Amino acid sequence: MSVALQPVESLYPFVLTEDQEHLRREIREFAAREIAPHVMEWDEASEFPMDAVKKLGAMGLLGVIFPPEYGGAGLGYVDYMLAIEELSAVDGSIGIIVAAHNSLGTNHIFLAGNEAQKRKYIPRMASGEWLAAWGLTEPGAGSDASNSRTTAVKKDDRYILNGSKTFITNGRYADVIVVIAATDKSKGTHGLSAFVVEKGTKGFRPGKKENKLGLRASDTSELIFEDCEIPAENLLGAEGDGFIDAMRVLDGGRISIAALSLGIARGALDAALKYVKERRQFGKAIAEFQGIQWKLADMATELDAARLLTQRAAVLKDAGRKVTRESSMAKLFSSEVAVRICNEAVQLFGGYGFIKDYPAEKFYRDVKLCTIGEGTSEIQRMVIAREILKVTPSRG
Repeated sequence: MSVALQPVESLYPFVLTEDQEHLRREIREFAAREIAPHVMEWDEASEFPMDAVKKLGAMGLLGVIFPPEYGGAGLGYVDYMLAIEELSAVDGSIGIIVAAHNSLGTNHIFLAGNEAQKRKYIPRMASGEWLAAWGLTEPGAGSDASNSRTTAVKKDDRYILNGSKTFITNGRYADVIVVIAATDKSKGTHGLSAFVVEKGTKGFRPGKKENKLGLRASDTSELIFEDCEIPAENLLGAEGDGFIDAMRVLDGGRISIAALSLGIARGALDAALKYVKERRQFGKAIAEFQGIQWKLADMATELDAARLLTQRAAVLKDAGRKVTRESSMAKLFSSEVAVRICNEAVQLFGGYGFIKDYPAEKFYRDVKLCTIGEGTSEIQRMVIAREILKVTPSRG
């Protein structure tokens, strides 16, 4: 799989700094060298690319958004967006592994943890020594977190966890998992609390590994807790604040899923552009047909619009602004645009778009998760509506 390097200005409507341009090129070169040759091998075998993940840790990409005092790279969300997009343009599985580690597991500790917890966990996670996961979703509690049945009961100086989590990215390979559990079921979401659970803790084990449509090199697993005892000091934040903190985590996480969407869509568009210039029908390249050109124009325009929304959210996040509305808009639009672009890419490849020897079918399989993970499109619309109704004056 060849990875062509487009001019920076053709991809990013906002001007990037010299350091950001260098970061983008460095990641693209790494992806071409270390990831592209193995993409279909990993996909077919559903193989977790641990060696590549460790190399990304050495590059600082597993601690992109965290301060140097905790071993992080000290970069911002714009840089983080660039990293996720570049990785995902080659393999979305790598993009989602890095996103779940940074935005969810590690970030929850950074946002809600005390100083001792940050010092204990984040340096090892930022270096790639430890991989992180985040456990909110349950078999009966997806969009409705208030229905969570995993419990954490305080007993002396410990909490005892019982229950299960599902669809957990990095679940089987994570060394540290942030788990949301009910400490007071009578209070709904206000009775949810967050805990750090380390790999190897008695009573905790990974369960079923999911056999997925796409993003097959990333791990998606069940987590099971059976009388799992953890120290009380593993409580993140205050009891009852787990859901509130989780929503803060998701504000940043949705920027990463928007960037994941951009990367997969750009990979599909790049592959389609290359193919239509080479494929000949009726005596000329199919790129010369107006019907093909209009498809490409729509794909490129929607991709740029999605990138603008995602960059806006990233810029505002870096400025310390609340980005609930902006990150949900970016995630909603980018993910749905990406699905359309990947669908059109398969169409442009024709019959070859249905064949695994060509890249379009994998982008098509991978992209659908983007409209589901970290809040479905339906949930994003609910969040956006709630946010705009707060600031829109009533006419009644």
